[in-house]
Amino acid sequence: MAEVGEVTEGCRLPVLRRNQDNEDEWPLAEILSVKDISGRKLFYVHYIDFNKRLDEWVTHDRLDLKKIQFPKKEAKTPTKNGLPGSRPSSPERDVPASAPSSGKTLPIPVQITLRFNLPKEREAVPGSPDQPLSSSSCVQPNHRTTKRKVEVVSPATPVPAPTETTQASVFPQNGSARRAVAAQPGRKRKSNCLGTDEDSQDSSDGIPSAPRMTGSLVSDRSHDDIITRMKNIECIELGRHRLKPWYFSPYPQELTALPVLYLCEFCLKYVKSLKCLQRHLTKCDLRHPPGNEIYRKGTISFFEIDGRKNKSYSQNLCLLAKCFLDHKTLYYDTDPFLFYVMTEYDCKGFHIVGYFSKEKESTEDYNVACILTLPPYQRRGYGKLLIEFSYELSKVEGKTGTPEKPLSDLGLLSYRSYWSQTILEILMNLKSENGERPQITINEISEITSIKKEDVISTLQYLNLINYYKGQYILTLSEDIVDGHERAMLKRVLRIDSKCLHFTPKDWSKRGKW
Repeated sequence: MAEVGEVTEGCRLPVLRRNQDNEDEWPLAEILSVKDISGRKLFYVHYIDFNKRLDEWVTHDRLDLKKIQFPKKEAKTPTKNGLPGSRPSSPERDVPASAPSSGKTLPIPVQITLRFNLPKEREAVPGSPDQPLSSSSCVQPNHRTTKRKVEVVSPATPVPAPTETTQASVFPQNGSARRAVAAQPGRKRKSNCLGTDEDSQDSSDGIPSAPRMTGSLVSDRSHDDIITRMKNIECIELGRHRLKPWYFSPYPQELTALPVLYLCEFCLKYVKSLKCLQRHLTKCDLRHPPGNEIYRKGTISFFEIDGRKNKSYSQNLCLLAKCFLDHKTLYYDTDPFLFYVMTEYDCKGFHIVGYFSKEKESTEDYNVACILTLPPYQRRGYGKLLIEFSYELSKVEGKTGTPEKPLSDLGLLSYRSYWSQTILEILMNLKSENGERPQITINEISEITSIKKEDVISTLQYLNLINYYKGQYILTLSEDIVDGHERAMLKRVLRIDSKCLHFTPKDWSKRGKW
């Protein structure tokens, strides 16, 4: 059995923690740092296969020293810059490589025919007869089954079957949760792929290129070190809430050692003490985010903030967001970005709930760069409201959009849910005419929702709606899917009202508007 003094950075061993059911468990963890406070040793641990936001400082009595794995001693090898790595090696670290993209293009246009085969109790509903949406010739529906079927007609090219390479990074094939597959360095963009390797910003020789100032906020993981892997802030006080950060954020080092970091909830300026915050509030005249209020319904408002005109606020917002976003990097040059801040109004002012940012000019059709709902407001429908608002802006701009990849685990769940509900809502609201089945194309779904075609097809494949039936690809809406969708929509109270949106898109290609 090892001694406490032998535990060093890079060691792996089981560590005691409480799970969601308040039960003790001993997951394998890696020691990232060791510090000594008044003769008492503390260990910063990362639980293997757990999200980094669960990392924490623990005492030695939570370590299982009987099963410790010491880091393997390896010969020093030069890195890309010719310098030896400073981080201790970790034992048995297996890094899964992402599968190469297939590079297949989608058959466009793809025609979808929706045919309704409902149980008798649903067929008898007045006002919803079987009437076709279009005049295309279709085979009459077969009434033997109790499912809705959507037929995909593609006379030129069949819809490719879901493959591991095209969908593994966005949606799992078997419906189980799967982590986003990171893009392999050294791979160039492929604009026609469904995979998320299009977000790789590395050059073809494997050496990371300089970050694009008008481009992606995807974090370049090659620069990760032991410092940025550790949470550096203990607590943040923002208005009436105290937030416990999940990840590293590059606030000034002299402030990270404080037990609490205080932020003005209106201008997001950070100060070192409550007294400093109170003095600042007597001089701060803001009661809402700077910028233009472009939406208001009830107590919910959205403000559009230009990263060039309100640079200080934008930088402070990025610093705050980095505490809860691990997959994104941080630019101090916020000029190329717009920030849309969602607030909740009360008698004291407009309180920040969440935000998303987007590029003023995006060559990859991104309508979101970063998106975040602050922890006190999570699981209340605000995340989906932010997503819906981003697509509402895309509708006004006359474009289709997609979020920048990779998404965080919580972001992926929110987008997956929004895409599923939006597409199912359209399919279920289709009406038939003259006894023929209604028809709708993938392009039409994309135009109605402003969801990119690749995301539409990915969602259909994730929901397992695509089936091969009598020589054609059809979409089958089972009763379970229909009932589940109806229950989910009843819970979705917060919706965007397009009538309350006052937004005029700008042509950012003219540099004078920057």
